[in-house]
Amino acid sequence: MTTKKDIRKQFLEQRLNLDEPTATRLNSALQANVLKLNFSGLQYIHVFLPILEKKEADTWPIIEALRTQYPQLRWVLSRSDMQTATMTHFLWEQDTPLVKNSYGITEPAAGETVTPPQIDLVFVPLLAFDHTGHRVGYGKGMYDRFLQECRPDVQTIGLSLFEPIREIPDTNAGDIALQTVVTPENIYHFSKKD
Repeated sequence: MTTKKDIRKQFLEQRLNLDEPTATRLNSALQANVLKLNFSGLQYIHVFLPILEKKEADTWPIIEALRTQYPQLRWVLSRSDMQTATMTHFLWEQDTPLVKNSYGITEPAAGETVTPPQIDLVFVPLLAFDHTGHRVGYGKGMYDRFLQECRPDVQTIGLSLFEPIREIPDTNAGDIALQTVVTPENIYHFSKKD
């Protein structure tokens, strides 16, 4: 049986092997598909900043485009505590100081805290996802714990440079399925299971 660990290794390798022109093309197509979604009526959007060394989906141009199109949006970034595998969330304003942590993640150094229930939508990083909206991340479970702290009606959008795999067989009760995943080729919507 293929496990999350196998999938994680395979997709990280696949992503790292993308040449620059291919990665640029995929990110441009991903951004175009994200901009097809409707963000009106939302206020707080949580986003991740990409670990460019790991060739994560590049959120910088997506954020820039959405800031122009939806000026009402308030952006939220998290700071990770790897020891406790928890995240603290901060309002991302023009003067928010950003620093890179030891994992290469750009995070806010300080700022006004935002609680998970305040957040309307979360952009979720991932390595792979399946046809039910389950995802494989880096394996610490931080986003799953964070999403459990959010309101039941919080919207979730995964960003993937690749199309879905058939199935992630070793999901468990703590794994939160995504409502939407955007890829360079498609926008997938998954029904929410109660």
